[in-house]
Amino acid sequence: MSHIFDWIFSQYQDTPIYLIILEIIGVFFGLLSVIYSKRENILVFPTGIIGTGIFVYILLVYGLLGDMIINAYYFAMSIFGWYVWTRKVDETHFIPITRTTSKEKKWSALLFLVTLIFVSLIYVGFDKFNTWTAYTDIFTTAIFFVGMWLMAKKKLENWVYWIVGNIITVPLYFYKGLVFSSFQYLLFTIIAIYGYKAWKKNLNKSPQTLLK
Repeated sequence: MSHIFDWIFSQYQDTPIYLIILEIIGVFFGLLSVIYSKRENILVFPTGIIGTGIFVYILLVYGLLGDMIINAYYFAMSIFGWYVWTRKVDETHFIPITRTTSKEKKWSALLFLVTLIFVSLIYVGFDKFNTWTAYTDIFTTAIFFVGMWLMAKKKLENWVYWIVGNIITVPLYFYKGLVFSSFQYLLFTIIAIYGYKAWKKNLNKSPQTLLK
C-alpha cells in the first residue's frame, strides 16, 4: 500500500504544496456537488460554485484552457441553475425533472458545435495546440458544456453527457499528473450512472423540497 501512496505523491514532487491542498479541497466540494445533484438537492449549486471556483485557478496554472473555461462556465451556470431549480410550478411544488425536448436537442447540438469552435480558437490564440491532450480537452469541454446546461434545466439526459465526458477525462487528468482529480472523475462516472437511475425514477415528479 505504501508503494501506491509513494507513486501517487511522486506525481506531485514538483508541484507547490498550496496547489495540492487546493486540488484536494476542490475535489471534495466537487464530489459533494455531484452527490447533491444525484439527490436532486439544491446544495448542488453552492458546493459546485466553491469547487469550480478553485479549479478555474488550478487549471489556468496547468494550462488546460478548455477545462478552465468549463469550470468558469460551471460557475456561471450554477448561479443560473440555482435560480431555475427554485422556481415553483405551484405554491408547494418545484419544477420537475423532464426529458430533453426536440428543440432542446437542437440547441444542445448547436451549443456543442459552438463550444468546439470557441475553445479551438482559444487554443490557437494561446498557441496551445502542441499535444494530443489539447484536442481531447476541446472535445470534453463541448460535452460538459451541454451536460451542465441540461443539468441546470433539470433534464434527465444531462447524466449521459457527464458519463461520456467523465470516462474520457479520467485518463486525460491522469496523464497530466492530476492524480487526485483523475480519481475524482472516476467517482463522478460511477455517481453519474446512479444519478441517471435516480432521476429516471423521479421523472416528471414535482418535488416539495430541494433539501434531501
